[in-house]
Amino acid sequence: MPTKQELENLVKKRVKPIVEKAMHDYLGVTIAEIESDISDRIKYTPLLAFEIDTKIPFKRAKKQFKKTYLSRLLKQKQGNITDVAKISGLDRRSVHRLILELKIKIENFRNELKNQEYTKHEAVQNIVEESINTYKSSLNPNKLKEFYKHAPSISKNIARELPKEPLNLSKAEKEFEKAYLKKALKENNNNISKTAKKIGLRFETLHRKIKQLNI
Repeated sequence: MPTKQELENLVKKRVKPIVEKAMHDYLGVTIAEIESDISDRIKYTPLLAFEIDTKIPFKRAKKQFKKTYLSRLLKQKQGNITDVAKISGLDRRSVHRLILELKIKIENFRNELKNQEYTKHEAVQNIVEESINTYKSSLNPNKLKEFYKHAPSISKNIARELPKEPLNLSKAEKEFEKAYLKKALKENNNNISKTAKKIGLRFETLHRKIKQLNI
């Protein structure tokens, strides 16, 4: 698995140019905030990107994230618990426990073919489209439509540049928490009390997480 610095360098040299060219070609403008948002999210979740929905309470969203993380790994590794444990940084017993706890039907993955490129492509496309959606009110509707039309090919080009393996579960979980809380705070004008109430956390818990995650 690449180090954080290696991922940052890869994103800077290989991913940013693809994003910038796509915005120039299909939007007619290069918007630094969109490029930065896409690059940052890809940097920390190179394979298992997860859509951030702050309408879902924090604890439930985190549980859903874990389920998606493990489900995608199980699909990628055709239900091989040993491989999943190695990538996720867990032991086999912990993987089995989470499968039961999260009600994942492992038999659904046993006979599926490996398809890493598709999984990466799908994950990247979620990031690209969600980032563009944030700014769609300020973009030309016709050009936005053109960008969406080419989003699959843009995402495929980005996916080819990314590492094959994702972050382990512990690191991925922290990045999910950070992305979720940053989005929730932004939606509530950085008001910690209001944000905590909206996402179902105690004020003290949210304040502690903000410090821990360096938000």
